[in-house]
Amino acid sequence: MSRIGRKPISLPKGVTISVSPRNVVTVKGPKGSLELAVDPDIRVVVEGNQVRLERPTDQKRHKALHGLYRVLIANMVQGVSEGYSRELEIVGIGYRATLKGSMLELALGYSHPVYFIPPEGITLEVGTSADKNPLIRVSGIDKQLVGQVAAKIRALRPPEPYKGKGIRYVGEYIRRKAGKTAGK
Repeated sequence: MSRIGRKPISLPKGVTISVSPRNVVTVKGPKGSLELAVDPDIRVVVEGNQVRLERPTDQKRHKALHGLYRVLIANMVQGVSEGYSRELEIVGIGYRATLKGSMLELALGYSHPVYFIPPEGITLEVGTSADKNPLIRVSGIDKQLVGQVAAKIRALRPPEPYKGKGIRYVGEYIRRKAGKTAGK
């Protein structure tokens, strides 16, 4: 059996889970609600404050789906109870980030400002890090959406390997290259 799929998911206080006849799992909690359509072969069993997933056979496909859906449902439970966030740091002279309503305005060394409008369910916050660099916090209840939005913001100006300027995740290591040497 899948070691991950076998582990039960415990529901924290205030989180409820329901499974429809069409195998759509709905998780509701203090921060919101999320839905997931589960493969018809995988059975979701709710017992008290625990959720288990069962598979019909030991086929490779069923084993893969067993672990996958267990992790997806566990992420949904954590999202509606605690939420997820990613932090991005902007490194570079003159690089700035400001919030105008819910829209993020970025000055990234281009001849024009870059505007980013977050999708529904995502909140953006702007602050400064300990190094006095602008910091962007992307937060929400959907782990996949938070990661995708953070990746889209990072892609607006990825860190370059010579000076390290650009947008990076907090704690991300940027492999640096030596510049060309002057002289003979």
